[in-house]
Amino acid sequence: MPTYVYAITASDHPLRVDALSGVGEPPAAVRTVRAGELTAVVSDAPDGLRAKRRDVAAHQAVLESLMADGAALPMRFGLVGPDDAQVAAALDDHRESYKERLAQLDGCLEFNVKVSRDADDLLKEIVRASDEIRRLNAFTRANPDARNEKMRLGELIAEEVKVRQEREAKEMTERLFPAALDTVVGEASRDTLLNVSFLVRRDKAAAFSQAVQEEAALHGAAYTIRLNGPLPPYSFV
Repeated sequence: MPTYVYAITASDHPLRVDALSGVGEPPAAVRTVRAGELTAVVSDAPDGLRAKRRDVAAHQAVLESLMADGAALPMRFGLVGPDDAQVAAALDDHRESYKERLAQLDGCLEFNVKVSRDADDLLKEIVRASDEIRRLNAFTRANPDARNEKMRLGELIAEEVKVRQEREAKEMTERLFPAALDTVVGEASRDTLLNVSFLVRRDKAAAFSQAVQEEAALHGAAYTIRLNGPLPPYSFV
């Protein structure tokens, strides 16, 4: 039977899994698969598994319980191995890298920070700062059929948006990084100038949250800063 994998821990982890409910309907019993110094926390994988709210919540609850007792490498929702024997073989094959990562993540949490800026506010700043953009903007308003000038105006604005967003993202990350151990840059969308996950020691979580609040106060209402966490350190596994 296929094996659903929640996390990897050291074999000396307390591993209090008997009371945990896994994915599936009815909920699968959570168990362990051991390979030397490592253990995978698993259950039977239900047929047709999809990211339903109950199953995602069950996955998260198993991870939170494990991490409350010690270091665990969280697997993303939906990871399934062929069977217990193949999971044990994977633990053995990657033993040293898993052990190293467990040591690095011990006592750590993940926080994700996303920042967006009001588009009109950014555009006004760009126009104020560039004589050429102001000239082209005025010219194209007076000459609606000036295709070349419109194209050039669009190119200049797009270039400035990219430069300013990259600069602001770098500056924000640098200001927040002293409260963290590591970062992973996530995929940014058109409306997001920053999407970064921070690895933070559990005892520094409050200091990191305070740093994000100070960043929000520094930038004002034109910026939306969203802090998600604490989370299992998915991005750093």
